[in-house]
Amino acid sequence: MAAKDITEKLLEDYPDVFADIVNVLLFKGEQVILPDELEDMRLMSAYKADGRIHDIERDVAKRWKRDGIRIACVGFENQTQPDPDMVLRVYGYDGAEYRVQCLKENAGKPRYPVVTLVLYFGYRKRWDKPTTLYEATHISDRFKPFVDNVRINLFEIAYLDDATVSLFQSDFKIVADYFVQMRKTGTYSGTREKIEHVHALLQLLSVMENDARFEEVYKDDTEGGIQNMCDVLDRVEARGEARGEARGEARGEARGEARGIEKAKLEDIRNVMDVLKLTAPQAMDILKIPITEQEQYAKKL
Repeated sequence: MAAKDITEKLLEDYPDVFADIVNVLLFKGEQVILPDELEDMRLMSAYKADGRIHDIERDVAKRWKRDGIRIACVGFENQTQPDPDMVLRVYGYDGAEYRVQCLKENAGKPRYPVVTLVLYFGYRKRWDKPTTLYEATHISDRFKPFVDNVRINLFEIAYLDDATVSLFQSDFKIVADYFVQMRKTGTYSGTREKIEHVHALLQLLSVMENDARFEEVYKDDTEGGIQNMCDVLDRVEARGEARGEARGEARGEARGEARGIEKAKLEDIRNVMDVLKLTAPQAMDILKIPITEQEQYAKKL
């Protein structure tokens, strides 16, 4: 997941994309959070266990400030496979951020809530792992009254309805539409929506789909001609045709060369047989043709 995490950050870390995801998934498209109200934050926290310090690193996280006051911390966790420990991981991330608010340097400052969104991009199967603390742990009925049943805010991107996808205003609309189409039909027909962050979006698709063609298209776009996903698909198709033609020509040349060599050897065998009045095996021995090849030549004589 490391490569996927890095790639996803490049797109989701843009303030316009980050705010758009939160506004659509949490507030049904209402523009509650504005891009310029977001501040970057340190993603790495740590905890001590077994005498060692262990790192905790979120995928993407920002603090929401308005009028100089922090209102909330929002984090994203990206998943391509269902994770049975996702609830525990999110609980740890959120707890670490609350711990930061208790540091001496933050004494007297207003406390703010921490919210984590788990974005699941898988489209071949639904999320089938725990989404609450009760499901993720073996907890007896006696302890349940004393343990809050924490749940994760899970969003299955490929299973969003069309109305929700239409609410996105950033490049994430293109991402969501891609995964929804792949889930519904197994193919992607493209869109004319203008891409603002071309490289980040294509890198995400390249890694998430394990398909290098998306990133190759961007690298070839030295003049910045890519405007939308229809442009991308046209270039992917063109690259595929060019590769097919090149492979066809190479195979044709190899086959032609092999046939030429075979024809020449057959003529040599016939000449030796005629001049020296020998059988085919004898002629092939004189010409030092490997025994492994003699049978195929004998059939064609």
